[in-house]
Amino acid sequence: MTSGAPLRNFLEIPYDELEELNLEAKEKAARRTAEGELRDHYMRYLAEEKRIKAVTVCFTDLEGRFHMLDYDKKFLMKSYDNLTFDGSSIRGFSVVKESDLRLAIDWGSFRWLPSDVFGPGKVLVFGLIKDKDGSNYKSDVRGRLKDFCDGLFTSEGITANISVECEGFLFQGINAEQNYSSRTGFQLVSSGGYYHSLPQDPLKLFIDKLAEVQRCLGFQNEKDHPEVAPSQFELNYSYCDALLAADQLQLYKLSARQVANSMGYTASFLPKPVAGINGSGMHCNMSLSKNSKNIFYDKSGEESLSPKAWDFVDRLLNNANDICLVLNSSVNSYRRLDPHFEAPNQIKSSPVDRTSMVRIPLGNEKSARIEVRTVAPDANPYLSFMILLQTGLYGPMTETITSESRRTRTRFLPDNIYDAVRFMKGSQFVSEMIGEDVKEKFVERKIASADRCPRELGTMVKTSEILFHHEVTNQWIWAHF
Repeated sequence: MTSGAPLRNFLEIPYDELEELNLEAKEKAARRTAEGELRDHYMRYLAEEKRIKAVTVCFTDLEGRFHMLDYDKKFLMKSYDNLTFDGSSIRGFSVVKESDLRLAIDWGSFRWLPSDVFGPGKVLVFGLIKDKDGSNYKSDVRGRLKDFCDGLFTSEGITANISVECEGFLFQGINAEQNYSSRTGFQLVSSGGYYHSLPQDPLKLFIDKLAEVQRCLGFQNEKDHPEVAPSQFELNYSYCDALLAADQLQLYKLSARQVANSMGYTASFLPKPVAGINGSGMHCNMSLSKNSKNIFYDKSGEESLSPKAWDFVDRLLNNANDICLVLNSSVNSYRRLDPHFEAPNQIKSSPVDRTSMVRIPLGNEKSARIEVRTVAPDANPYLSFMILLQTGLYGPMTETITSESRRTRTRFLPDNIYDAVRFMKGSQFVSEMIGEDVKEKFVERKIASADRCPRELGTMVKTSEILFHHEVTNQWIWAHF
C-alpha cells in the first residue's frame, strides 16, 4: 500500500528566483572571483542541496557544435578533477590513436536551469578541455578565448564587451532540418513581418516563452520581436564580457531549440534557409572598457568614436578576407552574403549603410560601440569573438585606410566558401592567431562540408546543404556519405 507521497523530489525553482540566482552567479564571474573560491562555494552548495541529481557539463567543438554530458552529482563531486571523454568522436578534435581528453569545470559558469525546459534536479556548467597531460587543448577555443580575455585584463586592464543580435527562423514540425528536402523546403509558422505579430500568433508565443527562459537564466533581456522575414525572430539582451557572451549565445540557441521542440516546431539558425527572403545574421556589438570606462567613446571623435575604436575598425577591414571563413563557416552562409537582401558583404564601415561589414550605431559614453554585421548565426561564437578581438587589436595593416575610404571603397567579401577557404589557408596572420594545426583542422572540416554540397549555390537551397550543415545533429548521415 502506497502512502501517496511523491517518489521523486528533485529541484524545481520558480523563474523569479532562478533569475536572482543566475544574476548573482554572473556577478561573481564578472568580479573575477578566484577559481578556487568559486569551486569551494559551488561544491558546498551541491553537497547541501539534496534535490540535485545531475550536473550538465557543456563544451563546444571546433566548428561550434554544442555538446552536453550529464554527470551524476555524487560522481562529479568525487571526480570533478578527473573527468575524461573520447575526443575522437568529436569532429575536429583528436584522432582515434590519441582519443582521450580531459574535461575540467569552469566554476564561474555555474547556472541554475528552468526545470520545465531542461528537466528537474539539474544545474549546468561549461567545461574546459585539457590534453592528456593536463595542458590546455589547442582546439578548445572556449578555453583559448578565456585565456585571451584574462590576459588582456591582466596585462592592460581591458575588458572586451560583446552583445549579439542573433536571428533565427521558426519552422513547422520537429526535426525540420534533418527531414529537409529541396523539393518542398521549410514550412513557415507565420507570415508576419518586422515588429508586427498578433499576441497569439505561433511565432509570438514562441518568442514570449523563449524570453521567459532567457530572463530566468540571467540574460538581462532588452527587447524581442519578429524580424524582417516571415517566421523570423530576434531576442536581444545586455552586453557582457566576451566569454560570457559566447556562453550565453550557446544557451540562447539551445533554449530556442528546446522551446520550439516542446511546441512542435524547429528553431533554425541556418543563415539562409529560405531563398528569396532575408537571411539570418548575428550582429556582434563590440566595445572595450578600462576601469569601467568605455574606451571606444570620444565625444569629439568621428561618429563619437575614439582613435582606439577606429584603429580596431581599420584592422578588421584590412583583414576581412582572411577571417571571413571563421565568421561565415558554412556553405549556406554565403547565400546570406547576397546584396539583394541588405547583405553586409562590403568591406567598409558606415553609420547608416547596412550593407557595410562594420556599422557605427548611435551611442553615448555608455553605449558607443562598433557593430560587426558580417557574422552568421551558425559561426562558432568562441572562435569568432577571439578572432575579431585579436584582429581588431593586433591585426596587420597592409594599407592606409582613411575616413573617406572606409565609406566609399567597393571591395567585397567572398561570395562562396571555396574562396573563403583559399583566403584563410593563405593567411599567415590567422596561423599566428590560432596555430597552424588548428587552422588546418578547421579548414579541413569546412572543405569536407563543402565537398558534400553542390559547388554552385544556384537559387534553390539544396538538400545536402542542410543535411551536412555542422549544426544539424545528424552524425549518422556523415558516416554514410
